[in-house]
Amino acid sequence: MADTNTPQPQDAIDELVSYYETMMPRVYIADAKPEERSALRLLLLDLSMDVIGEAADWATTLAQAPVSRTDMLLVDWDLLPNSPTVALDELRTACPAALVIVLISHLDARQQAALSSGADAFISKGETPDRVAERLRSVAASVRT
Repeated sequence: MADTNTPQPQDAIDELVSYYETMMPRVYIADAKPEERSALRLLLLDLSMDVIGEAADWATTLAQAPVSRTDMLLVDWDLLPNSPTVALDELRTACPAALVIVLISHLDARQQAALSSGADAFISKGETPDRVAERLRSVAASVRT
């Protein structure tokens, strides 16, 4: 008869998977430009973050992000529909536990609009890769705390 207190191999695997998932923030990228998604994907992988999905349009983002169990959503400001506040509210309803980081092409009034529209943070696409990485690390530090 097997000892029920002895850890079983599947229990150890499940524990390892659970640990791994808590260590690597799960990130979903929504940006219309493939080259920008690719650059972000490489940066996120270099930061040991798990890119779990990508979208090039808003409809795909709303359909896929909620089922991806994402921790962080990187959303290009230009991908948002005409009413960013409504769009981000809709995204927050679909992914209530995820942090929303808005990617902005130009630093201007859009920065304040992104934050006031419900984003947790913003990152300028004009930043250096090191600065983008620093901002992503900072946001990721608040995941699952």
